[in-house]
Amino acid sequence: MLELRNVSFTVDNENGDGKVDILKDISLKIDNGFVAITGPNGGGKSTLAKIIAGVYQPTGGQILLDGEDITNLSVTDRAKKGISFAFQQPVRFKGITVNDLIRLAAGHPISVSDACDYLSQVGLCARDYINREVNASLSGGELKRIEIATVLARGTKVSLFDEPEAGIDLWSFNNLINVFERMHSTLGGSIIIISHQERILNIADKVAVIANGEVKAYGAKSDILPELLDASAEACKVLTENMKGVAE
Repeated sequence: MLELRNVSFTVDNENGDGKVDILKDISLKIDNGFVAITGPNGGGKSTLAKIIAGVYQPTGGQILLDGEDITNLSVTDRAKKGISFAFQQPVRFKGITVNDLIRLAAGHPISVSDACDYLSQVGLCARDYINREVNASLSGGELKRIEIATVLARGTKVSLFDEPEAGIDLWSFNNLINVFERMHSTLGGSIIIISHQERILNIADKVAVIANGEVKAYGAKSDILPELLDASAEACKVLTENMKGVAE
């Protein structure tokens, strides 16, 4: 289980004469299963993901993994403890092949056949990709699926994805949904996805809403999602009425 206890993150403001609270006293308990974290832009979601992964260190509070305090561990040490992190914009590696990347992710010797199997699970033809370099020749959607293949190869306790739908086309997004559904049914541990997409929220077990650096709601999808969608519909209605008034 992943647990956040009163996690805060404060940075200097742009003028350097004060502080800005990005996250404020975040407390969450995430058991095995699929949790989607959503909320408005600038609310702190991606910062929270990077703090869980160890990219950033919190300025207050604790992070525990299966009861062990990992608050002060680096991103590398957290990865060793069992946290995988897929960036919003996957990193490209000139000179490293897809096969190399999957083998590195696995952390132990695996055959080409095994590496190809991970690619097949994310909907890529292994023959076409296994020996390709992870460079600019790959599209955003291809990179996203290769990155997910590396997460599958790691098989960690916590698999964390920051807006996996960002910058990809509709066809690739539909394939990503299928991949996450398969992960949900076959991969143990916790799957955490930062997302605005209703289709991703719909396949989650639980939904957390983060806004203004705070947890505004957290619970079963069946409890959180209807209220969230109603609020979004009402906001769209108000915006439409305001725009109509301006036009008139």
